[in-house]
Amino acid sequence: MKKISVMIPCYNEEENVREICAAVIDVLEKELSSYDYEILFIDNCSQDKTREYLREMCKKNPKVKAIFNAKNFGQFNSPVYGMCQTTGDCTISLCCDFQDPVELIPVFVKEWENGYKIVSGIKTGSKENKIMRFLRTCYYKMIKKMSDVEQIEHFTGFGLYDKSFIEVLRNLKDPTPFIRGIVAELGYKRKDIPYTQPKRKAGKTHNNWATLYDAAMLSFTSYTKVGLRIATIIGFIFSMVSLIVALVYLIMKLVFWDRFVAGTIPILLAVCILGSAQLFFIGLLGEYVMSMNKRIMNRPLVIEEERLNFTEEQEDKSNA
Repeated sequence: MKKISVMIPCYNEEENVREICAAVIDVLEKELSSYDYEILFIDNCSQDKTREYLREMCKKNPKVKAIFNAKNFGQFNSPVYGMCQTTGDCTISLCCDFQDPVELIPVFVKEWENGYKIVSGIKTGSKENKIMRFLRTCYYKMIKKMSDVEQIEHFTGFGLYDKSFIEVLRNLKDPTPFIRGIVAELGYKRKDIPYTQPKRKAGKTHNNWATLYDAAMLSFTSYTKVGLRIATIIGFIFSMVSLIVALVYLIMKLVFWDRFVAGTIPILLAVCILGSAQLFFIGLLGEYVMSMNKRIMNRPLVIEEERLNFTEEQEDKSNA
């Protein structure tokens, strides 16, 4: 009997965690009864009752597992680590807030049985804020054009992954994994399933401008070179312009001394513009250096505090 793993990352999801577990079990037992299953929750150090509810769920159902992180390791590390701890023939990753429809699980499994190693959910529509939807669309299109690897538009990681791809993740050893880019770059034959993203069922989103910026810069620095290329080209152009301006400035000073003071304002404006451009590209270069620094340090994805309903063999494997 084949086994399906469902991995659900969570952080302060006390209003959703029991409901999403019940919904997933209902779909698996009614529509995929010929498969064995496990449901793995990885909690990113929740401060509400999420862990209390997870303990209750694990006591009632041995097929429900949980990993408690020692602290919050971010929105990228924790899900990838959780996927690497699953034991099924395939792993389905979905969010705890019901924005990833559980009804698509049988669709994913059907396409997997048809031979696809990866089945990805693609948001063709969304009930989220229209401004955020527009900004996300612009971001995806920009990254897709700039990246050396063909990026997948409106893909958040929601989908099914064959155990062969999970093994790729385990061997990748990337301390800052970006699952959307990894799927695009290293993924197997893929089937895209369109869906409309609903609103959160309950609770508040934990994404803010800072987390969205982290996501954007991680993909930008991991899969594009265009930022550095633009900095080089613009730097060269500005240096040529600066040389010309310096020569003109010298001529004005020697030939038109009496009227020289009146011509200093444009020079000051040029200095301000050049200085602003330099600061911008120094900051951009810093983002690349920071991304490299995280990878060079090669820190673990997460540190576990506790895990529930894992066998001794699985415990030993995680500590290896």
